Parts: sequence; C-alpha cells; structure tokens
Amino acid sequence: MSGLLLYCRGGFEAECGREAEVYAEELGVEAEAQTLPGGGAVFLPLPEQAAEELATMPFYKWIFARQCLHVIGHVENLPERDRTGPIALAVPPAAYSELWLEAADTEAGKPLLPFCRKFTPYLEKALAERKVKLGSQRGPRLHVFFTDKQTAWIATSEADNASPWPQGIPRLRFPHEAPSRSTMKLAEAFHVFLDHEDQQRYLKQGLRVVDLGAAPGGWTWQFASRGLKVTAVYNGPMDRKLMAEYAVTHVRDDGFRYRPVKPVDWMVCDMVEQPARIAQLVAKWMAEGWCKRSIFNLKLPMKKRYEELLRCRAIIQDALRKAKVPYRLRFKQLYHDREEVTGYLELRE
Repeated sequence: MSGLLLYCRGGFEAECGREAEVYAEELGVEAEAQTLPGGGAVFLPLPEQAAEELATMPFYKWIFARQCLHVIGHVENLPERDRTGPIALAVPPAAYSELWLEAADTEAGKPLLPFCRKFTPYLEKALAERKVKLGSQRGPRLHVFFTDKQTAWIATSEADNASPWPQGIPRLRFPHEAPSRSTMKLAEAFHVFLDHEDQQRYLKQGLRVVDLGAAPGGWTWQFASRGLKVTAVYNGPMDRKLMAEYAVTHVRDDGFRYRPVKPVDWMVCDMVEQPARIAQLVAKWMAEGWCKRSIFNLKLPMKKRYEELLRCRAIIQDALRKAKVPYRLRFKQLYHDREEVTGYLELRE
C-alpha cells in the first residue's frame, strides 16, 4: 500500500482530500481521497513514485493538511495481547530520527492519545529487536497513526519538510494578558509563515502596524507586546487594559474605508466579512503600496469552501499581477482557525 496520509481539522476532510487530488492530477494521476474512520485524517492512494513526489513537495504548499506523510504500511486486526509484533514487522528496517505515535484530533481520536503514550516504549523495544534504529540525525521521522486500537497506519516524514509538532498541532500557551483568544491565531501564524530570522526582522520594536477590525485587541496585543507601533481601527471600543498598558493608537473608523497616512510595515485583518471582500481589501493595500506584508483571515462559507478559497486567491493574484507588484502569497488552515483559513501576503523585494 502506498499513498499519502494527511491530518486535518475535523469537518474539513473533503477540502483536504480535494486539495490532495488536485496535486495528484497535476502529476497526471487520478486518485480518490478517503476519509479515515473517525475523521480528522485522509488517505490518498497513489502509485509509489507519485506518493514520493507529493511527499517531498514543499510542506508550506499544503493549505488544509496539518501534516503530510508518506504511507509505507497499514496493519489491521491487531491482536490485543501483541500489537507490537505486527507493527514492528510492517516497519522497513532502516534508521529513523524519531518515533511518533499519533491519533486524529477528533472526538474519536482523542481517547487514543493516552494509549499512544503508554504504547510507545513497548513499540520502541519491539523495533529495536528488529534492528530498526531510532535517533538517527539523517533518517526520516517514523509515524504510527491509530484510527482505533486494532488499526495502524505506518508512515514517514522528513523533519525539514513537515510540521514540527505531533498531530501537526502547535503547543502554544495562551497569554493571559491578551484581550481575547483570537490572539492565538496570530501567534500560530507567526510560527507558520515566518521562520526565526523573519520573526527577528519583521516583528522588531518600532515597526508600524495597522489592525483592521481590531476589537477587542487580541491581534493588536501580539504586536504591541513586542514593541511595534499599532494603529487599531475599529468603530467601537477597544480593551481598556490594552489601551492603558501599550502604545496603541485607536482610530474609530470602518476597516474598509480606512487609509493610512503613510505606508506601514504590516496590515492585519480578522474581520468577519465575506471572504472575497477581504481578499479584495488585502490586494488593494498591497497594490497601492500601503503595507509591506499582511496576515488575514478568510471566513469560509459552509459549502464549496475549497472553491471559495481558490476564488479568493485568484482575486489577490489578479489584482497584484495587474499592478505589477511582486509578491509571495501563502494560505494555511491553522489549528486555532475554525471555519476559516489564514493568509500571508508579502511584498517581494
């Protein structure tokens, strides 16, 4: 059995699967994605060569997949008294960097996580007996994904081209000083879209930010707490503590009408609005030279979510192409997103 195993947000299996099918079609391969029992994961059966090619595609290109794995084995009907044996036999003898036992981030998968933690040392011992080496600096990461205690998917990933977090879920702490939990979306976006060097360069003290639709201030706080100068645009009030403790300028205006006096380093937007309208707004800010980079959320509709995302991407691409603006555009459904996708757009020098 060969193919891809993709982790995703529960309820977005269709979008994750369709995205994978489109990438396969670009290779000339027709494939039909399958939602695994319990949801939160999708399997795309592929010929080995196509599976290898898509598994090595830059991970940042995946939008709905939290993790992309190359499937190398599948074991069913695991006996309760000896689950380690069949799994160990299904793992090709090789050197791997580490072993992750995982389950889906769904109601069906969460009860399996304690089992995964308890089962890990027993499987490590069984693998060692089969001369499977763990701890290699150059080997791929070995994943064993359980849909239930009797079924395991065995797969690999390259650490430098995959999510660095088990289940593809970032382990971030909520800062209690922040005015709202929406702050976690932006915190995660920084990790996903900016490497360490970019964070040092683009989130440094003194840079100027416009936060459209800012209330109560969760996104504003992420910048202000780092010493960036934020203009928070919202018709209503902002969080009082935020305004008292940080150098934030509050402008009571509509996010779609506001224009900066002079260009800024960042424009961010988490307004609840039709996604196409947000895409047009972001494209205009970049095309007019009002900002250098932007992080924004697209609130997707209940139906045809993948198609709507493609439409929004085309809106931005077409507008910047006409304006002859060099850019880099990426999208990701973050763990802290819900019925939405986060976008990152930057002016390329």
